[in-house]
Amino acid sequence: MNEAIELNHGLVRTGLRRKVYFAVKRIFDFSASLFAIIILSPIFLLLFLLIKLDSKGKVIYKHKRIGKNGKYIYLYKFRSMYMDSKERLEELLKNPKIKNEWEENFKLDNDPRITRVGKILRKTSIDELPQLFNILKGEMSIVGPRPVIDEEIEKYGKDKDKFLSVTPGLTGWWACNGRSDLDYDERKKLELYYVDHCSISLDIKCIFKTVLAVFKKSGAK
Repeated sequence: MNEAIELNHGLVRTGLRRKVYFAVKRIFDFSASLFAIIILSPIFLLLFLLIKLDSKGKVIYKHKRIGKNGKYIYLYKFRSMYMDSKERLEELLKNPKIKNEWEENFKLDNDPRITRVGKILRKTSIDELPQLFNILKGEMSIVGPRPVIDEEIEKYGKDKDKFLSVTPGLTGWWACNGRSDLDYDERKKLELYYVDHCSISLDIKCIFKTVLAVFKKSGAK
């Protein structure tokens, strides 16, 4: 009887800690993203001009992803591909080797669809900066599992609901620990590890590791 009561109290304390954690995290996300948008506005303007001069098309594009609890969100990004990237991909996938690479990782090495400016944006992860607006809106967090597309979520199998139980992030445990250098099975393990162990200390560690990874340009493609 006493063991059951202690177990129940332990679960209550754990639940309360998580509620406090997520509340603090949301306050931090809102404040940090708003501050970053204001400070980075001159860089946003410069990138707007560079992208416009480099290739035709919109500067910002929206990509449909799956957010918390399976709700769809539209991820904002600086455009790093040519406007006809969908048609180019269809042609590329006629090659069995490229098709296999795409179906395995949903990415291509040396992707010919990427523009000249786009290569720099991706290598430095600057193309992700517009997601600060997703964070401001509460659709994303600064740290969390990276949001996925419909085809990717099926790879999580029985852990799909667990993966979708937290708000996706601008960076995450996978993103700061190898990113595109890892295969998808390794990615899943890292993302699910974060869901199970998310905390303020882990978030801080993740942010510092992300800053180092960006400077080293590791895992970005």
